Amino acid sequence: MAAFQNAIQFFKACDGGKGWHVCRDYATQDAGFVCQSDALTEVTTAEAYSDWMKSLVEGPLPDARYELLGAAMDDERRTVMVSGTFYASNSGDGGPVPATGKATVSHYVYLLKMNDEDLVQEVTKVWNSGWALGELGWA
Repeated sequence: MAAFQNAIQFFKACDGGKGWHVCRDYATQDAGFVCQSDALTEVTTAEAYSDWMKSLVEGPLPDARYELLGAAMDDERRTVMVSGTFYASNSGDGGPVPATGKATVSHYVYLLKMNDEDLVQEVTKVWNSGWALGELGWA
């Protein structure tokens, strides 16, 4: 149960834009990150990803929020699956283009691989980044 709770807390901190300084309480120091997305090809650690999310919330997407749709744990594989919807509009500075005023409603899933100490050791994000970035006017 601790693994499941830590995974949910990681999800909430990460998608709430809290950054690594909060997310690290629920993850290993070297936790990996994987996502088949052009926007995230250079991001390979949970630390870099959680700080990327923080930079979005503090910059171009200041009204960003998420809705947690569901979560489940596969005990045998020590993997927590979390599904969410991300809502945001590009009304702030710091994006790849000047603020567009456009919004996205983006659905995604995290697969959070947990270690034996109940901490996140790898984050896999399944996300249609092209769709989301297109809605924001960034693609």
